[in-house]
Amino acid sequence: MEVKQYQIVLVNLDPTVGSEMKKTRLAIIISPNEMNKYLQTVVIAPVTSSSKTYPTRVEVKHNKAKGWIVLDQIRTIDRQRIIKLLGQLSEQEILKTKAVLKETFVD
Repeated sequence: MEVKQYQIVLVNLDPTVGSEMKKTRLAIIISPNEMNKYLQTVVIAPVTSSSKTYPTRVEVKHNKAKGWIVLDQIRTIDRQRIIKLLGQLSEQEILKTKAVLKETFVD
């Protein structure tokens, strides 16, 4: 299955340990396309349907439902966990995600 950066996917995150986000949920592909092309693993950020305002969360809309990309729970998963490709973030959502990633992990 070919995946691209900033695609919205449905993933099965179980089993998990401790405070990791669980169950089958939406996630955003964070890893760059060069990695996605050659590796069996991809880097994702899970999406939650309920969130407090938090500096590492980015609000998104998918199928008229509001959610938040949880950039403080980024993880690497095997492609086998991806159940389905669902769409792509909007240009505005991508820009916001990049800004929060940079602020959180680079600056």
